Amino acid sequence: KDKSGNGTSDVVDDESEAIVHVAKAEKPRRRVYLDHNATTPLDPEVFEAILPFLQNEYGNPSSIHSRGNEAKDAVETARRKVAQALNCTARRIVFTGGGSEADNLAIKGIAFARRGDGNHIITTTIEHPAVLRTCEALADHGFEISYLEVDHNGRLDPDALASAIQPQTILVSVMMANNEVGTLQPIAELAAIARRHGAAFHTDAVQVLGKLTLDVEELGVDLLALSSHKIHGPKGVGALYLRQGLELAPVIHGGGQEHKLRAGTENVPGIVGFGKACELAVRRLNHKEMERVRRLRDKLEAGIRRVVPDARLNGHPDQRLPNTLNLTLPGMRGESLVLFLDRHGVYFSSGSACKSGNPEPSHVLTAMGLSDEDAHCAIRLSLGVATTEEDIDYVLSRLEETVGDRQSSVKFVGCR
Repeated sequence: KDKSGNGTSDVVDDESEAIVHVAKAEKPRRRVYLDHNATTPLDPEVFEAILPFLQNEYGNPSSIHSRGNEAKDAVETARRKVAQALNCTARRIVFTGGGSEADNLAIKGIAFARRGDGNHIITTTIEHPAVLRTCEALADHGFEISYLEVDHNGRLDPDALASAIQPQTILVSVMMANNEVGTLQPIAELAAIARRHGAAFHTDAVQVLGKLTLDVEELGVDLLALSSHKIHGPKGVGALYLRQGLELAPVIHGGGQEHKLRAGTENVPGIVGFGKACELAVRRLNHKEMERVRRLRDKLEAGIRRVVPDARLNGHPDQRLPNTLNLTLPGMRGESLVLFLDRHGVYFSSGSACKSGNPEPSHVLTAMGLSDEDAHCAIRLSLGVATTEEDIDYVLSRLEETVGDRQSSVKFVGCR
Protein backbone atom coordinates (compact mmCIF):
# COMPACT_ATOMS: atom_id res chain seq x y z
CA LYS A 1 0.00 0.00 0.00
CA ASP A 2 1.13 3.58 -0.61
CA LYS A 3 1.25 6.27 2.08
CA SER A 4 -2.46 6.98 1.70
CA GLY A 5 -3.29 3.32 2.30
CA ASN A 6 -4.48 2.71 -1.24
CA GLY A 7 -3.56 -0.51 -3.05
CA THR A 8 -0.72 -0.29 -5.58
CA SER A 9 0.95 -2.68 -7.97
CA ASP A 10 4.71 -3.30 -8.06
CA VAL A 11 6.98 -5.47 -10.13
CA VAL A 12 9.98 -6.97 -8.36
CA ASP A 13 13.00 -7.51 -10.60
CA ASP A 14 13.98 -11.04 -9.57
CA GLU A 15 17.11 -12.77 -10.90
CA SER A 16 15.05 -15.58 -12.42
CA GLU A 17 11.93 -13.86 -13.70
CA ALA A 18 9.70 -10.83 -13.49
CA ILE A 19 7.28 -11.28 -10.60
CA VAL A 20 4.22 -9.09 -10.44
CA HIS A 21 2.72 -8.40 -7.03
CA VAL A 22 -0.78 -6.98 -7.29
CA ALA A 23 -2.47 -5.70 -4.15
CA LYS A 24 -6.05 -6.69 -3.54
CA ALA A 25 -8.22 -4.38 -5.61
CA GLU A 26 -11.84 -3.42 -5.56
CA LYS A 27 -14.26 -5.44 -7.65
CA PRO A 28 -13.92 -4.39 -11.33
CA ARG A 29 -16.57 -2.00 -12.60
CA ARG A 30 -16.90 -4.12 -15.74
CA ARG A 31 -15.58 -7.45 -17.02
CA VAL A 32 -14.37 -7.55 -20.62
CA TYR A 33 -13.13 -10.83 -22.04
CA LEU A 34 -10.79 -10.34 -25.01
CA ASP A 35 -9.19 -13.78 -25.12
CA HIS A 36 -11.54 -15.60 -27.49
CA ASN A 37 -8.66 -17.16 -29.44
CA ALA A 38 -7.79 -19.04 -26.24
CA THR A 39 -11.34 -20.21 -25.54
CA THR A 40 -14.91 -18.96 -25.67
CA PRO A 41 -17.80 -18.99 -23.20
CA LEU A 42 -20.37 -21.74 -23.67
CA ASP A 43 -23.37 -20.46 -25.60
CA PRO A 44 -26.66 -20.83 -23.62
CA GLU A 45 -28.26 -22.63 -26.59
CA VAL A 46 -25.36 -25.07 -26.62
CA PHE A 47 -25.81 -25.67 -22.91
CA GLU A 48 -29.50 -26.43 -23.41
CA ALA A 49 -28.67 -28.87 -26.21
CA ILE A 50 -26.10 -30.70 -24.07
CA LEU A 51 -28.13 -30.93 -20.86
CA PRO A 52 -30.39 -33.91 -21.74
CA PHE A 53 -27.33 -36.00 -22.61
CA LEU A 54 -25.84 -35.32 -19.19
CA GLN A 55 -29.02 -36.49 -17.47
CA ASN A 56 -31.58 -38.79 -19.07
CA GLU A 57 -30.16 -39.49 -22.55
CA TYR A 58 -27.21 -41.55 -21.39
CA GLY A 59 -27.12 -44.35 -23.95
CA ASN A 60 -23.98 -45.68 -25.65
CA PRO A 61 -24.11 -45.06 -29.43
CA SER A 62 -22.74 -48.57 -30.01
CA SER A 63 -25.67 -50.25 -28.23
CA ILE A 64 -28.41 -51.61 -30.50
CA HIS A 65 -31.32 -50.94 -28.14
CA SER A 66 -33.41 -47.78 -28.26
CA ARG A 67 -31.29 -45.89 -25.72
CA GLY A 68 -28.22 -46.53 -27.85
CA ASN A 69 -30.03 -45.61 -31.03
CA GLU A 70 -31.10 -42.28 -29.54
CA ALA A 71 -27.49 -41.47 -28.69
CA LYS A 72 -26.30 -42.57 -32.12
CA ASP A 73 -28.91 -40.40 -33.82
CA ALA A 74 -27.76 -37.41 -31.76
CA VAL A 75 -24.13 -38.01 -32.78
CA GLU A 76 -25.03 -38.31 -36.46
CA THR A 77 -27.19 -35.18 -36.33
CA ALA A 78 -24.23 -33.29 -34.88
CA ARG A 79 -21.95 -34.76 -37.56
CA ARG A 80 -24.23 -33.32 -40.25
CA LYS A 81 -24.14 -29.90 -38.60
CA VAL A 82 -20.34 -29.87 -38.52
CA ALA A 83 -20.28 -31.01 -42.16
CA GLN A 84 -22.66 -28.22 -43.16
CA ALA A 85 -20.21 -25.69 -41.69
CA LEU A 86 -17.55 -27.04 -44.10
CA ASN A 87 -19.71 -27.74 -47.19
CA CYS A 88 -19.04 -31.48 -47.15
CA THR A 89 -20.94 -34.69 -46.48
CA ALA A 90 -21.29 -36.01 -42.94
CA ARG A 91 -19.27 -39.16 -43.63
CA ARG A 92 -16.19 -36.98 -44.11
CA ILE A 93 -16.22 -35.88 -40.44
CA VAL A 94 -14.32 -37.76 -37.73
CA PHE A 95 -14.93 -36.61 -34.15
CA THR A 96 -11.89 -36.31 -31.87
CA GLY A 97 -11.06 -35.19 -28.36
CA GLY A 98 -10.12 -31.69 -29.55
CA GLY A 99 -8.18 -29.72 -32.13
CA SER A 100 -4.81 -31.04 -30.99
CA GLU A 101 -5.96 -34.63 -31.38
CA ALA A 102 -7.36 -33.81 -34.82
CA ASP A 103 -3.95 -32.44 -35.84
CA ASN A 104 -2.24 -35.54 -34.45
CA LEU A 105 -4.60 -37.88 -36.29
CA ALA A 106 -4.10 -36.03 -39.56
CA ILE A 107 -0.30 -35.83 -39.44
CA LYS A 108 0.51 -39.18 -37.86
CA GLY A 109 -2.29 -40.85 -39.78
CA ILE A 110 -0.86 -39.79 -43.15
CA ALA A 111 2.74 -40.37 -42.07
CA PHE A 112 2.22 -43.99 -41.08
CA ALA A 113 -0.27 -44.78 -43.85
CA ARG A 114 2.08 -43.45 -46.54
CA ARG A 115 5.44 -44.43 -45.11
CA GLY A 116 6.04 -46.71 -48.08
CA ASP A 117 5.68 -43.72 -50.44
CA GLY A 118 8.08 -41.37 -48.68
CA ASN A 119 9.20 -39.88 -45.38
CA HIS A 120 9.25 -36.11 -45.99
CA ILE A 121 6.81 -33.73 -44.27
CA ILE A 122 6.65 -29.96 -44.76
CA THR A 123 5.25 -27.45 -42.25
CA THR A 124 6.03 -23.90 -41.10
CA THR A 125 7.82 -22.28 -38.19
CA ILE A 126 4.65 -20.63 -36.85
CA GLU A 127 2.39 -23.65 -36.43
CA HIS A 128 0.48 -24.50 -33.27
CA PRO A 129 2.43 -26.77 -30.88
CA ALA A 130 0.00 -29.57 -31.74
CA VAL A 131 1.60 -29.61 -35.19
CA LEU A 132 5.18 -28.75 -34.26
CA ARG A 133 5.45 -31.29 -31.44
CA THR A 134 3.80 -33.97 -33.60
CA CYS A 135 6.35 -33.37 -36.35
CA GLU A 136 9.17 -33.53 -33.80
CA ALA A 137 7.84 -36.87 -32.59
CA LEU A 138 7.74 -38.18 -36.16
CA ALA A 139 11.35 -37.10 -36.68
CA ASP A 140 12.24 -39.57 -33.93
CA HIS A 141 10.64 -42.24 -36.12
CA GLY A 142 12.81 -41.46 -39.12
CA PHE A 143 10.70 -38.86 -40.89
CA GLU A 144 12.37 -35.81 -42.39
CA ILE A 145 10.70 -32.53 -41.45
CA SER A 146 11.14 -29.23 -43.31
CA TYR A 147 10.12 -26.05 -41.47
CA LEU A 148 9.41 -23.20 -43.91
CA GLU A 149 9.99 -19.59 -42.88
CA VAL A 150 7.31 -16.90 -43.12
CA ASP A 151 7.63 -13.19 -43.92
CA HIS A 152 7.41 -10.34 -41.42
CA ASN A 153 3.60 -10.46 -41.66
CA GLY A 154 3.50 -14.17 -40.89
CA ARG A 155 2.62 -15.26 -44.46
CA LEU A 156 4.12 -18.21 -46.31
CA ASP A 157 5.24 -17.61 -49.89
CA PRO A 158 3.70 -20.32 -52.11
CA ASP A 159 6.92 -20.37 -54.14
CA ALA A 160 8.78 -21.43 -50.99
CA LEU A 161 6.49 -24.44 -50.69
CA ALA A 162 6.91 -25.33 -54.37
CA SER A 163 10.69 -25.23 -53.95
CA ALA A 164 10.64 -27.36 -50.79
CA ILE A 165 8.59 -30.27 -52.14
CA GLN A 166 10.58 -33.40 -52.95
CA PRO A 167 9.64 -36.71 -54.55
CA GLN A 168 9.57 -38.14 -51.02
CA THR A 169 7.13 -35.50 -49.70
CA ILE A 170 3.97 -37.17 -48.42
CA LEU A 171 2.35 -34.36 -46.41
CA VAL A 172 2.20 -30.58 -46.19
CA SER A 173 0.71 -29.02 -43.02
CA VAL A 174 0.06 -25.26 -42.93
CA MET A 175 -2.35 -23.62 -40.50
CA MET A 176 -5.11 -21.56 -42.08
CA ALA A 177 -4.98 -18.73 -39.52
CA ASN A 178 -2.43 -18.15 -36.82
CA ASN A 179 -3.79 -18.21 -33.30
CA GLU A 180 -1.48 -15.43 -32.05
CA VAL A 181 -1.45 -12.81 -34.81
CA GLY A 182 -4.44 -13.93 -36.90
CA THR A 183 -2.57 -13.95 -40.22
CA LEU A 184 -4.38 -15.93 -42.92
CA GLN A 185 -2.45 -18.20 -45.28
CA PRO A 186 -3.24 -18.65 -49.02
CA ILE A 187 -4.50 -22.16 -48.32
CA ALA A 188 -6.18 -22.83 -51.68
CA GLU A 189 -2.97 -21.94 -53.54
CA LEU A 190 -0.79 -23.95 -51.17
CA ALA A 191 -3.09 -26.98 -51.33
CA ALA A 192 -3.03 -26.88 -55.15
CA ILE A 193 0.78 -26.98 -55.11
CA ALA A 194 0.78 -30.00 -52.80
CA ARG A 195 -1.83 -31.75 -54.92
CA ARG A 196 0.20 -31.26 -58.12
CA HIS A 197 3.10 -33.04 -56.43
CA GLY A 198 1.01 -35.88 -55.00
CA ALA A 199 1.34 -34.81 -51.36
CA ALA A 200 -1.59 -34.68 -48.95
CA PHE A 201 -2.44 -31.23 -47.56
CA HIS A 202 -3.54 -30.64 -43.97
CA THR A 203 -4.60 -27.35 -42.43
CA ASP A 204 -5.38 -26.44 -38.83
CA ALA A 205 -8.51 -24.30 -39.19
CA VAL A 206 -9.30 -24.19 -35.47
CA GLN A 207 -9.18 -20.38 -35.37
CA VAL A 208 -11.14 -19.87 -38.59
CA LEU A 209 -14.33 -21.80 -37.84
CA GLY A 210 -17.06 -19.34 -36.89
CA LYS A 211 -15.04 -16.29 -37.99
CA LEU A 212 -14.85 -16.81 -41.74
CA THR A 213 -16.70 -19.04 -44.20
CA LEU A 214 -15.08 -22.47 -44.62
CA ASP A 215 -15.57 -24.49 -47.79
CA VAL A 216 -13.33 -27.53 -48.13
CA GLU A 217 -14.15 -27.86 -51.83
CA GLU A 218 -13.02 -24.32 -52.60
CA LEU A 219 -9.93 -24.74 -50.40
CA GLY A 220 -9.00 -28.07 -51.96
CA VAL A 221 -7.57 -29.44 -48.72
CA ASP A 222 -7.33 -33.13 -47.84
CA LEU A 223 -7.51 -32.78 -44.05
CA LEU A 224 -8.81 -29.96 -41.87
CA ALA A 225 -8.81 -29.77 -38.06
CA LEU A 226 -11.49 -28.09 -35.90
CA SER A 227 -12.15 -27.46 -32.22
CA SER A 228 -15.45 -26.96 -30.41
CA HIS A 229 -14.42 -24.64 -27.59
CA LYS A 230 -13.24 -21.92 -29.98
CA ILE A 231 -16.82 -21.39 -31.23
CA HIS A 232 -18.77 -21.32 -27.94
CA GLY A 233 -19.01 -25.10 -27.73
CA PRO A 234 -17.79 -27.41 -24.95
CA LYS A 235 -14.15 -28.23 -24.34
CA GLY A 236 -12.78 -31.70 -25.02
CA VAL A 237 -14.23 -32.27 -28.49
CA GLY A 238 -12.99 -31.53 -31.99
CA ALA A 239 -13.23 -32.90 -35.50
CA LEU A 240 -11.13 -33.79 -38.51
CA TYR A 241 -12.34 -33.41 -42.09
CA LEU A 242 -10.99 -36.26 -44.23
CA ARG A 243 -11.28 -36.11 -48.03
CA GLN A 244 -12.91 -39.11 -49.65
CA GLY A 245 -10.45 -41.83 -50.69
CA LEU A 246 -7.68 -40.67 -48.35
CA GLU A 247 -6.32 -43.40 -46.07
CA LEU A 248 -5.22 -42.74 -42.51
CA ALA A 249 -3.59 -44.94 -39.93
CA PRO A 250 -5.51 -44.69 -36.61
CA VAL A 251 -3.77 -43.09 -33.64
CA ILE A 252 -6.08 -44.59 -31.01
CA HIS A 253 -6.72 -48.30 -31.39
CA GLY A 254 -9.66 -50.26 -30.01
CA GLY A 255 -13.24 -50.44 -31.20
CA GLY A 256 -14.63 -49.41 -34.55
CA GLN A 257 -15.94 -45.96 -33.65
CA GLU A 258 -15.47 -42.99 -35.98
CA HIS A 259 -14.86 -45.02 -39.15
CA LYS A 260 -12.33 -47.12 -37.19
CA LEU A 261 -10.07 -44.08 -36.90
CA ARG A 262 -10.76 -43.01 -33.31
CA ALA A 263 -11.57 -45.86 -30.92
CA GLY A 264 -13.51 -45.25 -27.71
CA THR A 265 -17.08 -44.53 -26.70
CA GLU A 266 -18.09 -41.21 -28.21
CA ASN A 267 -18.37 -38.12 -26.04
CA VAL A 268 -22.05 -37.72 -26.82
CA PRO A 269 -22.73 -34.53 -24.80
CA GLY A 270 -19.61 -32.87 -26.22
CA ILE A 271 -20.40 -33.89 -29.79
CA VAL A 272 -24.01 -32.69 -29.48
CA GLY A 273 -22.74 -29.37 -28.15
CA PHE A 274 -20.19 -29.07 -30.95
CA GLY A 275 -22.89 -29.67 -33.53
CA LYS A 276 -25.10 -27.00 -32.02
CA ALA A 277 -22.18 -24.57 -31.83
CA CYS A 278 -21.50 -25.13 -35.56
CA GLU A 279 -25.15 -24.46 -36.35
CA LEU A 280 -25.00 -21.18 -34.43
CA ALA A 281 -21.66 -20.23 -36.00
CA VAL A 282 -23.08 -20.61 -39.51
CA ARG A 283 -26.11 -18.54 -38.50
CA ARG A 284 -23.87 -15.74 -37.17
CA LEU A 285 -21.79 -15.72 -40.35
CA ASN A 286 -24.97 -15.47 -42.44
CA HIS A 287 -26.04 -12.52 -40.30
CA LYS A 288 -22.58 -10.94 -40.82
CA GLU A 289 -21.96 -10.63 -37.09
CA MET A 290 -18.20 -10.92 -37.61
CA GLU A 291 -18.27 -7.72 -39.67
CA ARG A 292 -19.40 -5.89 -36.55
CA VAL A 293 -16.62 -7.59 -34.60
CA ARG A 294 -14.10 -6.46 -37.23
CA ARG A 295 -15.21 -2.84 -36.84
CA LEU A 296 -14.81 -3.09 -33.07
CA ARG A 297 -11.37 -4.66 -33.54
CA ASP A 298 -10.32 -1.74 -35.74
CA LYS A 299 -11.69 0.76 -33.22
CA LEU A 300 -9.68 -0.95 -30.48
CA GLU A 301 -6.52 -0.81 -32.59
CA ALA A 302 -7.00 2.88 -33.37
CA GLY A 303 -7.63 3.63 -29.70
CA ILE A 304 -4.51 1.79 -28.54
CA ARG A 305 -2.43 3.67 -31.12
CA ARG A 306 -3.71 6.94 -29.66
CA VAL A 307 -2.70 5.85 -26.18
CA VAL A 308 0.60 4.30 -27.32
CA PRO A 309 1.63 6.12 -30.52
CA ASP A 310 4.63 3.85 -31.17
CA ALA A 311 2.55 0.64 -30.98
CA ARG A 312 3.34 -1.75 -33.83
CA LEU A 313 0.99 -4.29 -35.42
CA ASN A 314 2.11 -7.91 -35.53
CA GLY A 315 0.54 -9.87 -38.37
CA HIS A 316 -0.85 -9.00 -41.77
CA PRO A 317 -2.72 -5.67 -41.84
CA ASP A 318 -5.48 -7.04 -44.10
CA GLN A 319 -5.21 -10.83 -44.43
CA ARG A 320 -6.00 -11.67 -40.82
CA LEU A 321 -8.88 -12.88 -38.70
CA PRO A 322 -11.57 -10.22 -38.14
CA ASN A 323 -11.42 -10.55 -34.36
CA THR A 324 -7.66 -10.64 -33.73
CA LEU A 325 -5.29 -7.82 -32.78
CA ASN A 326 -1.64 -8.40 -31.83
CA LEU A 327 0.47 -5.36 -30.99
CA THR A 328 3.93 -4.69 -29.64
CA LEU A 329 3.87 -1.83 -27.12
CA PRO A 330 7.55 -0.84 -26.85
CA GLY A 331 8.88 -0.63 -23.32
CA MET A 332 5.80 -2.24 -21.80
CA ARG A 333 5.95 -5.73 -20.47
CA GLY A 334 3.06 -7.69 -22.02
CA GLU A 335 2.61 -9.91 -18.98
CA SER A 336 2.62 -6.93 -16.66
CA LEU A 337 -0.18 -5.36 -18.65
CA VAL A 338 -2.14 -8.62 -18.57
CA LEU A 339 -1.85 -8.92 -14.81
CA PHE A 340 -2.42 -5.25 -14.06
CA LEU A 341 -5.49 -4.91 -16.29
CA ASP A 342 -6.82 -8.18 -14.90
CA ARG A 343 -7.56 -6.34 -11.68
CA HIS A 344 -9.74 -3.99 -13.73
CA GLY A 345 -11.67 -6.89 -15.23
CA VAL A 346 -9.95 -6.86 -18.65
CA TYR A 347 -8.72 -10.26 -19.84
CA PHE A 348 -6.34 -10.88 -22.77
CA SER A 349 -2.99 -12.55 -23.55
CA SER A 350 0.67 -11.58 -23.79
CA GLY A 351 3.52 -12.58 -26.08
CA SER A 352 5.56 -14.53 -23.56
CA ALA A 353 5.14 -17.03 -20.77
CA CYS A 354 7.27 -15.90 -17.83
CA LYS A 355 4.35 -16.50 -15.50
CA SER A 356 4.77 -20.23 -16.13
CA GLY A 357 8.50 -20.12 -15.48
CA ASN A 358 9.37 -20.18 -19.19
CA PRO A 359 11.39 -17.10 -20.21
CA GLU A 360 11.06 -17.81 -23.94
CA PRO A 361 9.10 -15.34 -26.07
CA SER A 362 6.44 -16.42 -28.57
CA HIS A 363 7.93 -18.67 -31.25
CA VAL A 364 5.46 -17.18 -33.71
CA LEU A 365 6.60 -13.60 -33.16
CA THR A 366 10.31 -14.42 -33.28
CA ALA A 367 9.75 -16.47 -36.46
CA MET A 368 8.24 -13.32 -37.97
CA GLY A 369 11.46 -11.44 -37.20
CA LEU A 370 10.64 -9.74 -33.90
CA SER A 371 13.40 -9.43 -31.33
CA ASP A 372 12.95 -11.21 -28.02
CA GLU A 373 12.33 -7.84 -26.37
CA ASP A 374 9.63 -6.83 -28.84
CA ALA A 375 7.97 -10.25 -28.51
CA HIS A 376 7.93 -9.88 -24.72
CA CYS A 377 6.24 -6.50 -25.19
CA ALA A 378 3.44 -7.95 -27.33
CA ILE A 379 -0.19 -8.39 -26.37
CA ARG A 380 -3.00 -10.26 -28.13
CA LEU A 381 -6.60 -9.11 -27.89
CA SER A 382 -9.20 -11.36 -29.51
CA LEU A 383 -12.82 -10.24 -29.61
CA GLY A 384 -16.00 -12.30 -29.68
CA VAL A 385 -19.57 -11.97 -30.90
CA ALA A 386 -20.65 -10.71 -27.47
CA THR A 387 -18.07 -7.88 -27.43
CA THR A 388 -19.71 -4.45 -27.40
CA GLU A 389 -18.64 -0.91 -28.18
CA GLU A 390 -18.96 -0.12 -24.47
CA ASP A 391 -16.49 -2.93 -23.78
CA ILE A 392 -13.95 -1.37 -26.15
CA ASP A 393 -14.41 2.06 -24.58
CA TYR A 394 -13.85 0.57 -21.13
CA VAL A 395 -10.69 -1.26 -22.19
CA LEU A 396 -9.21 1.86 -23.78
CA SER A 397 -10.01 3.90 -20.69
CA ARG A 398 -8.35 1.38 -18.37
CA LEU A 399 -5.35 1.05 -20.68
CA GLU A 400 -4.88 4.81 -20.79
CA GLU A 401 -4.93 4.94 -16.99
CA THR A 402 -2.43 2.09 -16.77
CA VAL A 403 -0.01 3.58 -19.29
CA GLY A 404 -0.26 7.00 -17.68
CA ASP A 405 0.43 5.59 -14.22
CA ARG A 406 3.05 3.02 -15.14
CA GLN A 407 6.02 5.01 -13.86
CA SER A 408 4.51 5.21 -10.40
CA SER A 409 2.42 2.07 -10.16
CA VAL A 410 3.88 -0.52 -12.53
CA LYS A 411 7.49 -1.08 -13.44
CA PHE A 412 7.78 -2.99 -16.69
CA VAL A 413 10.80 -5.29 -16.71
CA GLY A 414 12.01 -8.09 -18.90
CA CYS A 415 12.41 -11.74 -18.07
CA ARG A 416 15.78 -12.84 -16.78
